[in-house]
Amino acid sequence: MTKKSLWLTPVAAIVAGVAYAQQFPILDAVANKVVQKYQGMTCEQLWQQKSQPKGPEEQRIVGMLKSDPAMRTEFLNRVAAPIANKMFECGMIP
Repeated sequence: MTKKSLWLTPVAAIVAGVAYAQQFPILDAVANKVVQKYQGMTCEQLWQQKSQPKGPEEQRIVGMLKSDPAMRTEFLNRVAAPIANKMFECGMIP
């Protein structure tokens, strides 16, 4: 690789991130809210929440994610690791 291409790779990643943020403006806020929710919950709260039905706002967001594969992919890329780590800590996944 040349020095120029080494410099362009991080710039391309930043531009791609900005493009996603512009493509899904509400996604960033929703993803941050979900991550904060999971990080702020105790394991007991997480187990209790798992058995409760989803509210109308959550159902609407899930519907949006089901209908838009690109948005769903970006959302999962943002929330999967923090949620999986919390679930692992709580013994919900092996």
